[in-house]
Amino acid sequence: MDETLRQLGELLLGSVPTVILLALLYALYTFIVHHPLRRVLEERRSKTEGAVEKSRADIAAAEARTSEYEQRLREARGTVFRAQESRRKASLDARSAAMAEARSKAQAQVRAAKAGIEKDREAAQEGLQSQAQSLATEIMQRVLEPAGAGRR
Repeated sequence: MDETLRQLGELLLGSVPTVILLALLYALYTFIVHHPLRRVLEERRSKTEGAVEKSRADIAAAEARTSEYEQRLREARGTVFRAQESRRKASLDARSAAMAEARSKAQAQVRAAKAGIEKDREAAQEGLQSQAQSLATEIMQRVLEPAGAGRR
C-alpha cells in the first residue's frame, strides 16, 4: 500500500505542472478569446435587436403614412365627386333654363302664328262673305231675269 501511495504521490506531483498549465491555459483562453468573443456576440445581438426595433419603427411609420395617404385619397375623391355633382347640377340648371326659354319662345311663336291664322281666317271669311253676297246677287239676277233676256 505504501507503494501505491508513493506512486499516487508521484503522479500527483507530476500532474501539478499539467494542472498549472491547464489552469493557465483556461485563464488565457478566458481573457484572450472568451470575453472578447462574448462582447462581440452581445454587441451583434444588440445591433440586430436595434435593427429589428428600427425596422418595426419604420414599418409603423410607413403604415401611418399609408393610412394618411389613404385618408387624403378619400378626401380628394370626395372633393372630386362633389365638384362633379355641382357641375352636373349646374349643367342641369342651365339645361332647364334653356328649355324654359325655348318653351316660352315656342309658345310666343305659337301665339303669334295663331293670331296670324286668326287674321287670315277673318280676312278669308270677309272675302268669302263678299263673294257670297256678289254670287247671291248674281244668282238672284239670273233667276229673276226673263228667260230670253240673257240670250240675245
